[in-house]
Amino acid sequence: MKSPAEIAQNYIKIAQGKTAQKWYKLLILAVLAGAFIAFGAAVATAAGANAGSNAALIKGLVFPVGLILVVVCGAELFTGNCLLISPLIGRDIKVGGFFKNLGIVYAGNFLGGLLIAVLVVFSHALGPNSGEPSAVVNACVEAARLKSTMGFGDALLRGILCNMLVCLAVWASMASTSTAGKILAVYLPVLAFVVCGFEHSVANMYYLSAGLMSGAEYGITAAGLNIGNALLYCLLPSTIGNIIGGFLIGGAYHTVYRVQMPKAE
Repeated sequence: MKSPAEIAQNYIKIAQGKTAQKWYKLLILAVLAGAFIAFGAAVATAAGANAGSNAALIKGLVFPVGLILVVVCGAELFTGNCLLISPLIGRDIKVGGFFKNLGIVYAGNFLGGLLIAVLVVFSHALGPNSGEPSAVVNACVEAARLKSTMGFGDALLRGILCNMLVCLAVWASMASTSTAGKILAVYLPVLAFVVCGFEHSVANMYYLSAGLMSGAEYGITAAGLNIGNALLYCLLPSTIGNIIGGFLIGGAYHTVYRVQMPKAE
């Protein structure tokens, strides 16, 4: 495996490539990442719907497929890219490139998650297209309701915790040059954040969209579940929290393993 110092040095080159990427390629890769994470969220909802007290564990066991696809297949994920703070502090990337990457990637992730939510809900993959909604449909709506009513502070703090683990998963995956090693490095931290109920902003793009659309499609009324609450009390604070969590990890490794590289011009 590569040492933490080697990972830190290699990540500078990776970051320079990310921030120099053409905008349309960045957007395509971001849409893919949003879709990959949405696949993980969709399968977690389906798997956990009838799992009772074991639901959190079951979700945690299957959700990591999303980040595994991002890491192994190649895509641009907002939460993982918060690590770009490390080379930014060291002036190895430009400020403009930093904000261009995070802005385009966030928008692309949202598009990817929304696309999968539309396809999943209106293909009626979660349940029948008529009659009583299935347990999976109800679980989808309930997940969105809980997220929309948890409160700004809770979502913010859970967002910090979540992205500390996600960024550690991404960082650890760079220690291995084998596919199996990368998958294992990603799997356990992601399982941990799902089981603990931490908040991942990109996953929330799917959960909230799917829950809102499922409620409308099946005529389910859930107290507190609306677009305003979803954005203000879940997506916004979890996004801010994810940024802080990523900056904490990226800043820590920059401080410890800073390697002098040619400055960005």
